Amino acid sequence: MGSDYYYQHCCCLLAIIVVLLLIIPVHGDSSDDLIQKTCKNTKYYDVCVSSLKSDSTSSNASDTKGLAQIMVRVGVANATATKSYLSSLIAGGGGGGANDTASTATAAAMKKVLRDCADKYSYAGEALLASIQDLDAEMYDYAYMHVMAAADYPNACHNGFRRYPGLAYPRQLAIREQGFKRICDVVMEMLHSLLLS
Repeated sequence: MGSDYYYQHCCCLLAIIVVLLLIIPVHGDSSDDLIQKTCKNTKYYDVCVSSLKSDSTSSNASDTKGLAQIMVRVGVANATATKSYLSSLIAGGGGGGANDTASTATAAAMKKVLRDCADKYSYAGEALLASIQDLDAEMYDYAYMHVMAAADYPNACHNGFRRYPGLAYPRQLAIREQGFKRICDVVMEMLHSLLLS
């Protein structure tokens, strides 16, 4: 009788443990842990963490490759937003009055440079999209090259302003350039760790 009682209690306790294990999910690493661990290996930790946490799909990422794909999409969105910003500057007249010949020439030069910059950010977005395909195929070296190319397009934009001494590089564009390059740096550091693994 005593052993039956003991046996029933053990079975009941075991059943409760099994039910609890089924109800409470057990994870090796939570998505937050994975983000923290991955971002600690990047130069721009804050950019990495805030970008990944702002994307709801990061909670589904199970490895660095998944987080890198999310960061690339953040970069594409950034490049697209910058292109839209440049298009709005062009539509607004390029940021200068046209009262005399000199200011007309300056406004025309500004529009030309802004159009070139919009193209450069469009190419940067395309390069990042190509890197997503490389990531899917686990061709991390090609993905790295595409992200490196994407990060270089803003330099070509900035250099366009240097060719016209009278043109000021818009402060908002400088901020956007810095943000985009930091996103690309984070992706390249993630890809570097994937290449070493």
